[in-house]
Amino acid sequence: MSWLMDMLGPSLWDVWNNNFNSNLMSTEMVACIAVEAISIFEKMHSRGYVHGDVKPENFLLGPLGTPKEKKLFLVDLGLATRWRDSSTGLHVEYDQNPDVFRGTVRYASVHGHLGRTGSRRDDLESLAYTLIFLLRGRLPWQGYQGENKGFVVCKKKMATTSDALCCFCPQPFKQLIEYVANLKFDEEPNYAKCISLFDGIVGTNPDIRPLNTEGAQKLIYQVAHKRGGLTMDAEDEQLRKKVRMGMPATQWISVYNAHRSMKQRYHYNVADARLGQHIEKGNEDGLFISSVASCQNQWAIIMDAGANYSAQVYELSPYFLRKEWIIEHWEKNYYISAIAGANNGSSLIVMSKGTSYMQQSYKISDSFPFKWINRKWKEGFYVTAMATSGGRWVVVMSRGAGFAKQVVELDFLYPSEGIHLRWDSGYRITATAATCDQAAFVLSLPKRKHTDETQETLRTSAFPSTHVKEKWAKNLYVASICYGRTTS
Repeated sequence: MSWLMDMLGPSLWDVWNNNFNSNLMSTEMVACIAVEAISIFEKMHSRGYVHGDVKPENFLLGPLGTPKEKKLFLVDLGLATRWRDSSTGLHVEYDQNPDVFRGTVRYASVHGHLGRTGSRRDDLESLAYTLIFLLRGRLPWQGYQGENKGFVVCKKKMATTSDALCCFCPQPFKQLIEYVANLKFDEEPNYAKCISLFDGIVGTNPDIRPLNTEGAQKLIYQVAHKRGGLTMDAEDEQLRKKVRMGMPATQWISVYNAHRSMKQRYHYNVADARLGQHIEKGNEDGLFISSVASCQNQWAIIMDAGANYSAQVYELSPYFLRKEWIIEHWEKNYYISAIAGANNGSSLIVMSKGTSYMQQSYKISDSFPFKWINRKWKEGFYVTAMATSGGRWVVVMSRGAGFAKQVVELDFLYPSEGIHLRWDSGYRITATAATCDQAAFVLSLPKRKHTDETQETLRTSAFPSTHVKEKWAKNLYVASICYGRTTS
């Protein structure tokens, strides 16, 4: 590949870096880059590939002083992957591996940061960041350093609104970022309509444009003759439910599973001093704790008769998990069945007899411990409980959990699309936890299919007491609950 780059001219990074006018390119030049780059991606994507590392350094102009000096080339396919399966012709399957990152931090798509399978939308999102950088000279997330740079940059990208990102940019750049940021995983981008956004910026005479846009002109011509009309319609403006754009929020996340009619009870805003009496009363009525959570250093507990436990103990500790107490009860054949942490560092640990578990292990970490989870999966363990305390995570994994396979959805907002794609593949949420920055969902394939696999989720600002009662009326019961980062 280096020999090819040697035969071409300067990269867009070189052009930008050598521009003495405050390192800014003209609006028309960047608009021409936009339309021609989009046409390049249309060609590459039509062959079943995504580039995976879109940035100014990977766009080169033709050799200086030749007829091709104004032609744009895309180089360096080292991270290119297939979005279309070569044997079936179908879109590759969705997946997320939070510890895998491919690309360049500054320009990578949010989905790339989060380790999601690359698709066509990612190239276009990275292109949008590249264009805004060339136009403005800086992106809002530049300058971060350190081991967690990728984490901080991804968080900043998701928190930056299109208005803030595109301030001082002409409207088409904002329209482009809003469009590509909300493309679905397997959605085909409307390349021609993205190109047409810039009609009012690029000059009407192609011969005097600062960049050769022949590829874009050909694409527009082909589409216009095939389908006619290139204006953005309501669907392209993303008036349908949005995938990602939204305001960060802190909310209750509750998960409901179908179950035959049973008794379930909830308590919330429970102070430490009152926790015991609620649990004792539930035990007297034949109920066991099935889920716990914390909000503002107070507790929420769900108790029901559906867990089939034979005995249960709990500890309210000023520490985020007291190892000695857990080990003591492991030796008595109790296993962790529910856990919650508060922002002040305290924890509520529930251990039960009568579970299917044969062995347990847990990990406390300052970041979501996906590498550890991945390693334990290979040893036959599956996630059975999670919690957070401030920014710290604890994940409990068990042998004998009754699952055939597990996946993780991790997001700085709420991974609605990922959850729905997993549901479509037969997975169901079996554990949830959230910090003020991230929400994590573990979804599992059970070894034995349930008769009714209905599952629903809710996000509410207040504890969902009214919603819970409505769900009960439909034989849907709280299976998991937590409080933390979502999107409004």
